[in-house]
Amino acid sequence: MDNLINIFEMSPRDGLQNEKNFISTNDKIKFINKLSFCGFKKIETSSFVSPKWVPQLSDARDVFRGISRMKGVKYTALTPNEKGFDNAVIAKVDEVAIFTAASETFNKKNTNCDIQTSLRRFKPIMNKAKKNKLPVRGYISCVSHCPYENYVDPKKVALIANELIKMGCYEVSLGDTTGKGNAEQTFKVIKECLHFTSPKNLAGHFHDTYQNALDNIKVCLENGMRTFDSSVGGLGGCPYSPGAKGNIATEKVNKLVLSMGYKTNLDSSKINECGDIAKKLKTTGSYS
Repeated sequence: MDNLINIFEMSPRDGLQNEKNFISTNDKIKFINKLSFCGFKKIETSSFVSPKWVPQLSDARDVFRGISRMKGVKYTALTPNEKGFDNAVIAKVDEVAIFTAASETFNKKNTNCDIQTSLRRFKPIMNKAKKNKLPVRGYISCVSHCPYENYVDPKKVALIANELIKMGCYEVSLGDTTGKGNAEQTFKVIKECLHFTSPKNLAGHFHDTYQNALDNIKVCLENGMRTFDSSVGGLGGCPYSPGAKGNIATEKVNKLVLSMGYKTNLDSSKINECGDIAKKLKTTGSYS
């Protein structure tokens, strides 16, 4: 159905990753179990990244082991390298994600390599994913603006998106990491990407630092995109993007698309409850 919007819940991974106070494994599990009742088809549950770089998610395997998996929900994870992918397979994740950026400086700070090297590193992951029959999603950070290089060329974003799709990613999530991307810039990015792929292979991932996210989502909708990443309570931020306050709140995205006549099949009251829990985790570091 063309009027069905897929909201990909990011809060357990992208939402919590930058929190300074360590959220206990048990609290993460309770939070994810609560999110499972909202109607999401996919929840990004954790990341199999080095604990040195993201200590908040060092318990990824224990979290996957502890959650109560609900039928019809896919529990996904970010896998930055082969080792991370192997650990994700052991944890029985339902889907993995790989990530690069449209900015060389950001990518070097985020993954310690240039863009082309990061793409080459994905090939063994893609081969293993194929053997394990695991879907792979691609992320591109800084599609509109970079905290170090400022303006990002939309053509560069499109070329990277095309590379990710050609190597086997079923979908590419376009990330406005700084939140500075406006509707005009977002349109240029989508237009360039659509030279190579269909809108059904693209998703929008917008940070709401400057309150541009909803306008950017509207532009995506107008151009046929139907999948958006968000985080209950607006939880999140990027450790390599100074001042990026967080993802657009799931509550806001759900409200917007419903008001425009689309469907999400989500339970609004349960989303609001989870948003309150997310804010509590942020302010107190504890679920209860």
